[in-house]
Amino acid sequence: MRLYDYHESGNAYKVRLMLHQLDIAFECVEMDILAGETRTPEFLAINPNGRIPALVLEDGSTLVESNAILFFLAEGTDRIPNDALGRARALQWMFFEQYSHEPYIAVLRFWAFSGALERNAALVPEKRERGDAALAVMDQHLARNDFFVGGRYSIADIALFAYTHVAGEGGFDLSRTPAVEAWIERVKDQPRFIPIDRRF
Repeated sequence: MRLYDYHESGNAYKVRLMLHQLDIAFECVEMDILAGETRTPEFLAINPNGRIPALVLEDGSTLVESNAILFFLAEGTDRIPNDALGRARALQWMFFEQYSHEPYIAVLRFWAFSGALERNAALVPEKRERGDAALAVMDQHLARNDFFVGGRYSIADIALFAYTHVAGEGGFDLSRTPAVEAWIERVKDQPRFIPIDRRF
């Protein structure tokens, strides 16, 4: 497999972490999204949406969208519930991550490291409020559960962990969500865990 990656991206990190934890060999192709490398004709032929991650499979077919890639990789493993309701609950949290979490927590982090916070200053308060609301929903759930679905580590945890554990880089105060902080440590304790800055 070949993963088109950007190491600062939490969405790409989800896939990198999953591949490593499942001990799946892959080639990592680093793309510089700030330099426009995902907007070249060559990359757009791989993913017309011009985004990473993109995973090229052994047969040459391509999968994009990080959570769809996680779902594919999880098939036949213990990273996905084997019952219909459990799978639906995993998807529920993964949809939550993309709709109610990533647009706020990930965006503020990206603005912070790319130097875009100042020019987007008018949008920051709403992003912060909605990101805090997402973290509060997670904290409420994790106060009663060790993981998001079925009492064990799954693709739902990987999807939410990627940007949550670095939320502080976007100015979010995780000390306000102690159950989230405890869950982050449980995820880090999983076998074959790798940090977001791990290079291959």
